[in-house]
Amino acid sequence: MDTLVKDGQSLLQRYEALQQQGKTLRARNAAESLGVSEAELVASRIGLGVTRLRNDAKAILKEVKTLGEVMALTRNEHCVHERKGCYQKIGFNGSMGLAVNEEIDLRLFMHHWSSIFAVEESGRHSLQFFDRSGTAAHKIYLTDASDAAAYRALVSKFSDCPQVEELALEAYPEPSPPLADSDIDIQGLESAWRALKDTHDFHALLATYKVQREQALRLVSDDLAKPLSTESPRRLLEAARDSQCEIMVFVGNRACIQIHSGPVTNLRATPGWFNVLDPRFNLHLKEDAVAACWLTRKPTVDGVVSALEVYGAGGELIVTFFGRRKPGQPELPLWRELLQTLAD
Repeated sequence: MDTLVKDGQSLLQRYEALQQQGKTLRARNAAESLGVSEAELVASRIGLGVTRLRNDAKAILKEVKTLGEVMALTRNEHCVHERKGCYQKIGFNGSMGLAVNEEIDLRLFMHHWSSIFAVEESGRHSLQFFDRSGTAAHKIYLTDASDAAAYRALVSKFSDCPQVEELALEAYPEPSPPLADSDIDIQGLESAWRALKDTHDFHALLATYKVQREQALRLVSDDLAKPLSTESPRRLLEAARDSQCEIMVFVGNRACIQIHSGPVTNLRATPGWFNVLDPRFNLHLKEDAVAACWLTRKPTVDGVVSALEVYGAGGELIVTFFGRRKPGQPELPLWRELLQTLAD
């Protein structure tokens, strides 16, 4: 694997040359420009503000609570979710993990987690976790309220591994092509959907009927899934702000899902992006990547749970919005009203 040298120059030299062109690129975008993974780009700076950590993500995550307040960041290709808070409660059951706190709320799929680094860049300190392909899984940044001494102790404890640039990366297989609509048991799919008791069972339902997620939305009746305008995320966030409706915002990748629960107040459009810029929660949605939006309704033992699901051109789920609720509680009537205004 040629991760270090290409066209006669080291990756670090090529990265420095890219920076000298005056382009302001985040690491993910710089890596893409250089034709490497973000993990490879980070690894090229080992000894220059980057320390490789032992590949023991579970143990490291359990110790993040010692840092106090931090900023958790999870993203996919088209959306970035940033939340400040403390990692007070985190646990694992095999390869599945949960961090359930008022502010730091995560679903962790640990079989994807691979290389880990402590990174110092432009005065910011972070722990950065990457999946087996070298794509960012999750990042944790220190804030002004963090315990810097605890961070240094954590890095020292888990840096007892070879400080080498080489990474054992593997490409994930391309998704299987969807079955033709005519090969899907649409009646069975819809009946099973209407019989749902928990939204967490939806993934298993899709697997049972061998149907892709957005394909399922397209095949069932409008009362279960209704297409909406691609401007719906912006309109919904503005309506939630104006009505002071508390919402839940889910953003994830194959390794991690991060959740915000609460209000949104400070919304701002920038070229190509729509943003939530609140003191403890930031969201950055690449609006021109939004290819489809759906209002979905799923039955549960607590009543119907409605959501706005946002998809990219390849059918990938970018972000999902719910009304704020906890298990055992019915959906907020105000949330349903907001969603219905998008459908009218």
